[in-house]
Amino acid sequence: MQFVTLNNGVKMPQLGYGVYKVEDKEATPAVLNAIRAGYRSIDTAALYGNERGVGKAIRECGVAREELFITTKVWNSDQGYEKTLKAFDESLEKLGLDYLDLYLIHWPMPAEDTYVDTYKALEKLYADGRVKAIGVCNFNIDHLQRLLNECEVKPVLNQIECHPYLVQKELKAFCEENDIYVESWGPLMRGGAIFENEAVQSIAKKHGKTPAQVILRWHLQNDSIVIPKSVTPSRIEENIDVFGFELMPEDMDQITALDRGERTGPVPAEFNKK
Repeated sequence: MQFVTLNNGVKMPQLGYGVYKVEDKEATPAVLNAIRAGYRSIDTAALYGNERGVGKAIRECGVAREELFITTKVWNSDQGYEKTLKAFDESLEKLGLDYLDLYLIHWPMPAEDTYVDTYKALEKLYADGRVKAIGVCNFNIDHLQRLLNECEVKPVLNQIECHPYLVQKELKAFCEENDIYVESWGPLMRGGAIFENEAVQSIAKKHGKTPAQVILRWHLQNDSIVIPKSVTPSRIEENIDVFGFELMPEDMDQITALDRGERTGPVPAEFNKK
């Protein structure tokens, strides 16, 4: 496993395990399989409805709590200072933990204009030592700039949709300039068409790897944090087996050139669903 050092000095595994759309009862065996395969970073959210299942796996896995990096997120309906503090307590209770490694705002919801107050609640939790790092998801440059202007603690990362068909060059450059890591959700574009891409298949064949492994390697060499999701044990193992090879500069350029601004999820500036 490779680690990155966040802007507050906290170390985080560069490759983690995401549990989006994993049912609560399925989350326990899935997370246990991931931890056995070598994952130490687990990414969940209040919205996913599986924090209890994730927490059960954490208790049963046999790995010391301090060796695990646990992330969850405050959902849109709980934004606002007091509501966020309450939502944090609820997530912590469901997970069965006494602290979090990372707490994130799930969406900026710009039409609601609550994300600054919400982030100030995260700052309070950070100051109180209840979370080791704080950050955001799906924030555009203007949302990030407002936090930098109006808040005290710089976000450690911005978790955004990012994959070869949505490279996010401008946003990634802004984050890099401001020492904010990019964490890619949907790094494999939920499978499908990207695996069939001719360039991806050719690079995979050259390295004796799968298309998924090549794409994850592209993310890692772009200095992004990645959280692929699968409930299939063989895929869970395949997705972490990406540290024994390296893409050539021409491979990296070929994959980056696939960018076509294609999203699988909502547009952050327009998404205000509670």
